[in-house]
Amino acid sequence: MATRRPRFAPAILMLASLATVPVWLHGLRPAQADEETVTGLPLPSFMGARPGEAVAGLIYRGGIEMRSEADTFGGLSGLGFAGPDNHLVMVSDRGNFISGQLLYDEKAEPIGLIGVTVTPVLNTKGNDIPRASARDAEALAIIERDGQPAAVRVAFENVTRVADFDLINLVPEGKAREVTIPGWLSRLRNNRSLEAACIAPSASPIAGSTLLITEGMKDNDGLHSAVLLGRNDKGPLSYRAAEGMSPTDCAFLPDGDLLVLERGIGLLSFTMRLVRISASAVKPEADLSGTELLSASGADIDNMEALAVHTGPDGTTRITLVSDNNFNEWERSLLLEFSLPR
Repeated sequence: MATRRPRFAPAILMLASLATVPVWLHGLRPAQADEETVTGLPLPSFMGARPGEAVAGLIYRGGIEMRSEADTFGGLSGLGFAGPDNHLVMVSDRGNFISGQLLYDEKAEPIGLIGVTVTPVLNTKGNDIPRASARDAEALAIIERDGQPAAVRVAFENVTRVADFDLINLVPEGKAREVTIPGWLSRLRNNRSLEAACIAPSASPIAGSTLLITEGMKDNDGLHSAVLLGRNDKGPLSYRAAEGMSPTDCAFLPDGDLLVLERGIGLLSFTMRLVRISASAVKPEADLSGTELLSASGADIDNMEALAVHTGPDGTTRITLVSDNNFNEWERSLLLEFSLPR
């Protein structure tokens, strides 16, 4: 969801260096191609921890603030990694796919993006989506076939729906193929509907099923309504967020355990929480609640909305978080990486 942040001066971050990475932006609306630059500002610490040091239940692996003069770069709401070379795909709440390769230094710390393309999300006829409300994409998951990335699955709010798009050379392209979702979900017409989407890996008891979690749709017990889409494992379930928090994305670890990212708004800043849920607990009719791995607020974070899991260049399982700047100058597009303790 595009969340408004109070209008106050952003906190000043001490940055070790400034790295600029040239990229190409394609498929702008209207269609054109321009050479642009993404600036990667290293984030040398997180909650006092430097890369390689423990922070709560995780290891901080580094991060960057992403900046670009292009007016299509921002609003990053969903994230997935496709392929073995740290190639990522993001989706924005203005209806664009952002694809590129995440670069690392010799210490396996993220330093920037290269080969970036920005392409519009198309409708089922292969045309641009005319209404802004219908372009409001909030989550993205990678679909694999025979162990290879083949498509992306995107969840939208406002005009609530789920659609698949082909991956061509690791870039989402072509017209949308809508995925059937329950009627109660597709009838929602607000920006508090679908916010999280993830697909269970082969090690999961519900392998191949898609988990969708709503941000503001509550059941009779005050829990966030959710649903599993799958051939065998399908049906409603619920998610129990912390007080004052709402789920913004989800991702599965390789062993099948589920991660859920939560967000809240504090007095003058955002708050976030990351929880882990046992693989065996994720099933229809379940009341999901997790063990907290990390919580943060203040200048170390921003409007954290996107979550993905992939294997880093050093072989560690990386947990990557990205923030949605809502195209506001007082918010930032952050990319933060963590790993589990060995």
